Amino acid sequence: MKKHIILAILLIFMTTGALAGNSLLKETDIEAVALKVAKETVQGGYKLLSVAELKQMLDAKEDFVLIDAHPTEEHNLAYIDGARHFGFQSNHSGNWEKDIAMPNNLTQEDYRVLLGADKNKKIVAYCGLTKCGRSHNAASWAKKLGYTNVYRAPGGISAWRDAGYSYKTHLNK
Repeated sequence: MKKHIILAILLIFMTTGALAGNSLLKETDIEAVALKVAKETVQGGYKLLSVAELKQMLDAKEDFVLIDAHPTEEHNLAYIDGARHFGFQSNHSGNWEKDIAMPNNLTQEDYRVLLGADKNKKIVAYCGLTKCGRSHNAASWAKKLGYTNVYRAPGGISAWRDAGYSYKTHLNK
């Protein structure tokens, strides 16, 4: 009987998350990432959406521009079908030459052309994972260039893959 009570208590703790260490990340690490994304979102003036919401938009064949903000070598490993590639750096400086990924001969006009002429069209930027700042750079620069309907999917391709959604690659199979 005593074993059953201990087992029941253990199961309650496990299912309610009351046991320490039930997460791969410490709560302070999760908090740090959440605060980083929140601060970037306020700074950039864009909105956030989840990969599930992005998947719904793609499935509904919604008309929007999807930007993969990875450097070329990372984009080639995995990207969401339909994404347009334009690489950005992880850290945001507000200086175009410092914020874009190598080769840095790409101009703001190149980015405008990729985003399109309609400044009200929905734009969604993503990169590798929530900690990554590349999608912040992509979304922030879209806003700076006058686009009004800008979103960031902070979980990026990692959350996309974790959700089990299909993706493309430029690697030989």
